[in-house]
Amino acid sequence: MFYSFKGFTPVVHPSSFVHPQAVITGNVVIGRNVYIGPGAAIRGDWGGIEIQDGCNVQENCTIHMFPGITVVLEQSAHIGHGAIIHGARIGRNSLIGMNSVLMDEVVIGPESIVGALTFIKAGEEFPARSIIAGNPGKVIKEVSDDMLAWKTKGTELYQALPGECHEHLKPCDPLPEMPAFRPEQEMLYQTWNTIKKK
Repeated sequence: MFYSFKGFTPVVHPSSFVHPQAVITGNVVIGRNVYIGPGAAIRGDWGGIEIQDGCNVQENCTIHMFPGITVVLEQSAHIGHGAIIHGARIGRNSLIGMNSVLMDEVVIGPESIVGALTFIKAGEEFPARSIIAGNPGKVIKEVSDDMLAWKTKGTELYQALPGECHEHLKPCDPLPEMPAFRPEQEMLYQTWNTIKKK
C-alpha cells in the first residue's frame, strides 16, 4: 500500500514491483527493476528514502530514519529478509544480511557484505569490499572476487523478479489437495543457469 504524507507521494518506476502487502509512505523514490517484498515498511515521513535501480528489499524489512536524514540504497543493494536500515547509506552492489540492524549515519562502502544478525551502531563507516559481522559490527576480512561474483549473481535473480511478478503473480485460493500435475520450477532453474553462465 502507498500513503502520501505532508505533500510527499511515493515515486515508483513502472519496471519495479512493490508487493501489495508492503507499506510505502511519503518521501520515497524507487528506481528501475527494484523488488520490494511483502511486509516491508518503508517510511519516508521524517526524511527521504532513495532506492536506486536494481535494488531489492526483501520480506519484513524496515527502512526509516531520525529527522532530517536521507536513506540511500545505491544501485544493486541487496537487503536480506527482516533487516532494519535506520538512516544508513548502503553502497553500490552491497549485501545486507538477514535480520541485521544498521543505525543512523552508518555508511557501508560499495561491494560490501554485512553478515546476518549484525548490529552496526550509529555513525560507523566502512570501506569498499568489507565483510562486516558481529555485535557491534566490525570488519573481519575483505570481499574476494569470487564472493562478489556470487553476490552479484544472486542479486540478478532479484532484478529479474519484478518482471516475473508483474507477469505471473496473482491472488488465488489454495487447492484442497495436491493436483495430479504440478509444474516444476523450471523457469527458476533456467534463469539461475543463464545467470551462472554470464
